[in-house]
Amino acid sequence: MKRLLPISSLLFGVALLLAGNGLFGTLLGVRSAAEGWSGRAIGLMMSAYFAGFLLGTFVNPRIITRVGHIRAFAIFAALASSAALLQGLLVHPLAWLLLRLLTGICLVGLYMVVESWLNAQAEPSTRGQIFAGYMAVNFGGLAAGQTLLALYPVQGFELFGVTAMLLSLSLVPVALTSVAQPAVTQAPHLSLRALYTLAPVGIAGAVGSGLALSAFWGMGPAAAQQLGFEGRGVAAFMSAAILGGALLQLPIGRWSDRGGDRRRVLFLLTLASAATALGLFLLPLEPSLLLGGMFLFGGLAFAIYPVSIALTNDRLRPEDLLRGAGSLLLLHGAGAVLGPFLAGLLMEWLGPTALMLHFALMLGLLATYAAWRLWISPQGPEAHTPFQPMVRTTPAALELIAPTPEDATPEAGPAT
Repeated sequence: MKRLLPISSLLFGVALLLAGNGLFGTLLGVRSAAEGWSGRAIGLMMSAYFAGFLLGTFVNPRIITRVGHIRAFAIFAALASSAALLQGLLVHPLAWLLLRLLTGICLVGLYMVVESWLNAQAEPSTRGQIFAGYMAVNFGGLAAGQTLLALYPVQGFELFGVTAMLLSLSLVPVALTSVAQPAVTQAPHLSLRALYTLAPVGIAGAVGSGLALSAFWGMGPAAAQQLGFEGRGVAAFMSAAILGGALLQLPIGRWSDRGGDRRRVLFLLTLASAATALGLFLLPLEPSLLLGGMFLFGGLAFAIYPVSIALTNDRLRPEDLLRGAGSLLLLHGAGAVLGPFLAGLLMEWLGPTALMLHFALMLGLLATYAAWRLWISPQGPEAHTPFQPMVRTTPAALELIAPTPEDATPEAGPAT
């Protein structure tokens, strides 16, 4: 805990930022569904956020390099806050799509600034604690943001104001930090062909988890609202999956560390996730059982991306670990752009429970591919890279989670 004190102001800023962003995404989903917008329109609008997140990964480092970390954070926070207020004033699908794209660009810039600082403070003996603390703040902030939905009616302007306030207030502890500003680095990437040759199942896991979980973030609130949940119910629906992801990632990760070939772990994990989602789609459930199902689904599905990272690291040479993680991050982002739109189409055709069908289809395809790779190449390297619980981060934090050369095998494993 003492090692987190020098960065406590940064972590507090992150907590405010994530609470605001967690509230904002849920508010937009519920409000757009209440406005009667089609699943296609909601899905496109929500996909725009992930498109902006992906675009900002390439654009924002230049801005941060030019003006510095604190000024860049202020720029991104001001734009994101203004976008939140404008969306409360301009309730129209096209306006929200464009503003959601801007929000994605700004939010990845805000994360990038903080994660660059955290990475600069991490030493070999402390980086694990710093990253664990950062992930705890991520899960806690996102879950706390859901509870704020019950403060005011979603049809009003108040929750947009609360979102803007939280995004703006996140600037205060960051601006007051005494931590030296680090240099900004672009995450290197390993070519997709080389990465697929070494770890095809890791690539599939990154894309598949992006397709599934972006639909959860983007379409989950709308689905809950259409299923009859009110403000507190929607918050409980989202929080159940988030808390499941926070609580079950570590035991699942420890199992993957001890379970030999991680492809089998990933296969069983995705199969169980798909089966859980299919059960939620097919079975008529009471609200309490639905929340329990979402807790289990979140616990399983949120572990797919970090297991995919660890699986890929098992097969890379030490000098390729950071480049491989950067490539998986982009692939996860590419899947995330498509997820809400595809889920929105299904929901438009089949109703709100089709979100669960989307989860089952995406993760079922991933499980099928993992099973096929295990069949054609049964022998794979034993797990050796330590698992790190995480949600999707930015390139700036990759050095915190990339294993050191001492943690990895000296040679790349075979294609599996």
